[in-house]
Amino acid sequence: MVEPIRSKYDLTGCLESRQGGRSENQDFAGVAETPLGTLIVVCDGMGGMNGGSTASRIAVTAILEYCQKADVQENPSMVLIKAIQSANTAVWETGMHNTELQGMGTTVTALLLNDICAIVAHVGDSRIYQLRKGKKIYRSFDHSMVFEMVKKKVITEEQARLSAQSNIIMKALGIKPEIDVNTQKLSFRKGDRFILCSDGYWGVMPEGEFIELVSKTDRLEKVLESSCNTIEAMAKKKGNEYDNLTAAIIETNYTSKLQPKMNKTAKIIIAILAVLLIISVTINILGCFINAEGTIGV
Repeated sequence: MVEPIRSKYDLTGCLESRQGGRSENQDFAGVAETPLGTLIVVCDGMGGMNGGSTASRIAVTAILEYCQKADVQENPSMVLIKAIQSANTAVWETGMHNTELQGMGTTVTALLLNDICAIVAHVGDSRIYQLRKGKKIYRSFDHSMVFEMVKKKVITEEQARLSAQSNIIMKALGIKPEIDVNTQKLSFRKGDRFILCSDGYWGVMPEGEFIELVSKTDRLEKVLESSCNTIEAMAKKKGNEYDNLTAAIIETNYTSKLQPKMNKTAKIIIAILAVLLIISVTINILGCFINAEGTIGV
């Protein structure tokens, strides 16, 4: 069932988690208001004997609770990093002290939204997208074996998605006692959409089709429900053991105070225009000087 995301900031959002064709739902998601902004977390657990569902639930709970206790004066990015590291410790220690849960782990995607910017963090192959008018502005890069091959240009992203090894991830919470976490600050405009989702949601179709599906202009609740139905229908055709699928969609109704950095192409264009302007001004000055010399000579 689609659940609304409520926030003190001017945004619209909703989330849904479905069991899919698996025997249990190992995905888990949560939302909380914190002193640093509205926090949305989506995790995809792994491990038998309820290990996956336990890991994802522990991680979401730990991250939300850590950030809720933060001081408003703290650095939001550092708080999010420490929250995810705290969750890693919680999952690791639970597995170490329970033989049935040893080896469990979970991916994580987290989005911290306030009036200044959006801060994103992820571990594993669950994804965060930022879309603007149906175009991809940002997407996290999977910590997976096949995407390491994509990075080295050995295979394409579409080949990675279709690979039989696409579910082998290189990084997850709870696998090691310590984990490195990177965060990124993103600016956003009114109408931008952020999507946090497990691979059961994003991995069924080519990315272009996926972005088109989740960019439809309709109420977010309807977009999320319709997209989940479409994804489930496509997944069923591939076999009954299709994955859990979880997604949160957030649309901002305001523009962040953080302004976007100028991209490389824009910088080159501005540099070229500046050079052309200098040449044009120089030619005009020389032209005026020559005309003046000619007039004096007469």
